[in-house]
Amino acid sequence: MPTNTRTHNWQLENSYAKLPAVFFSLQQPFPVKKPEIVCFNKRLANDLGLGFLNHEKENSVGYFSGNKIPDGAEPLAQAYAGHQFGHFTMLGDGRAILLGEQIDPTGKRFDIQLKGSGQTPYSRRGDGRATLYSMLREYLISESMHHLGIPTTRSLSVVSTGEQVFRGEMHTGAVLTRTADSHIRVGTFEYARNFGSEEDLQALTTYTIQRHYPEIADADNAPLELLKAVMHKQIDLVVNWMRVGFIHGVMNTDNMSIAGETIDYGPCAFMNSYNPKTVFSSIDTHGRYAFGNQSHVAQWNLAIFAGALLPVISKNQQKAVDLAREVIEGFPHKFTEKWYAMMFGKLGILHPEDKDKDLVDGLLSLMETNKADYTQVFLALQHDKEPDGPLFRQEEFRAWVEKWKNTHLGDERKTPSLTLMNTLNPKVIPRNHWVENVLEAAVEGNLTPFSQLMGMLSKPYGTHTDELQFQQIPEGFDARYQTFCGT
Repeated sequence: MPTNTRTHNWQLENSYAKLPAVFFSLQQPFPVKKPEIVCFNKRLANDLGLGFLNHEKENSVGYFSGNKIPDGAEPLAQAYAGHQFGHFTMLGDGRAILLGEQIDPTGKRFDIQLKGSGQTPYSRRGDGRATLYSMLREYLISESMHHLGIPTTRSLSVVSTGEQVFRGEMHTGAVLTRTADSHIRVGTFEYARNFGSEEDLQALTTYTIQRHYPEIADADNAPLELLKAVMHKQIDLVVNWMRVGFIHGVMNTDNMSIAGETIDYGPCAFMNSYNPKTVFSSIDTHGRYAFGNQSHVAQWNLAIFAGALLPVISKNQQKAVDLAREVIEGFPHKFTEKWYAMMFGKLGILHPEDKDKDLVDGLLSLMETNKADYTQVFLALQHDKEPDGPLFRQEEFRAWVEKWKNTHLGDERKTPSLTLMNTLNPKVIPRNHWVENVLEAAVEGNLTPFSQLMGMLSKPYGTHTDELQFQQIPEGFDARYQTFCGT
């Protein structure tokens, strides 16, 4: 087992370990044979108060592989349940260990979790390990999401283990160090409701409110206010996903963070040609988590969350149901309102009117019909360009552009409109072929393309050449592209 190495630089606590024991199992990570740091996020380390690790390579590789445990850590695997593709099941951290919460220099706490750190009581016959390919993928895309301005778990490091992992064939093993506001999920509440007592559920609810939503702690019905707060966070999150063409790919309830962060980067991908039915996940055979379904799934997941909270919302079951239903039924209106506001922003519409919804709908219809690139169309409008493609040759589209310009890009509004567009329309996203190319090179030992892509994606709204912004997707690539969960 790993040795406990004392240091005075970490500021670790584990408040989660103070919850009833039903919510976790104390578990040490399993040591690995020959750990080597592949990626280390120096900027994030500095932000967390861990900048000293830049100069302690031997200690760092020990901490981030699970071979050494920092002072203040209380390693544990979290228990949770979840609806996976609509079916309820018992889950838990099957290949992850929560070391604790690092208190950053501002006093904010962040979970420090090792992913791929070995078997736990929740592994369900799995090996508890992870591949270098999948951990580098999470590092790349989670950091890209952060720079896109979207709430997300983040990646502090990737360490290769010197061991092989079998996933149909042998792969290089790795451990990812992930940070998060917390790893509390809708599935954690489902677990409490189904496998714990009402006192356990109340303890989790109180802890979650104190940690994430202290402003509602004194509300007359704090659990109901928690449901409302989480719903608003999820609406904002999914609207943000759709702003940049992101498809989560596995929106199970165990992958819905109570803190409102994007979590789990297994089968995710970014949409190129606009089509609401786009799916890249190999396991989403019926399109449950397609791009255009993400808002409906979010509401479904929130209804599950509401169901788990019923006993603490009110002792009167019918009253609890009525109160929760009223909140959940407000989701479609609130989501649609925020989604249109986001789309108005992408089009630089400063003072939208109700009729402008037709302008948005008309553009998306033309984009879908012509299989236009979602990211590039908004950039073309922003920069007044006409890249090659059937959409830009259509008279109907040209008429749409003229109407949009005449209505919303008058001389006095043009500059603020373009400024707004520049904050919402990324110039580069993790294009699927870029991601796969750099990952294939990285697992073969060439990290240069990976680092170059990371550098580019760290400035998604910055200046990039037209060759990058309007690069053609390799013909047929997306049609055959699939992503996998990595377990």
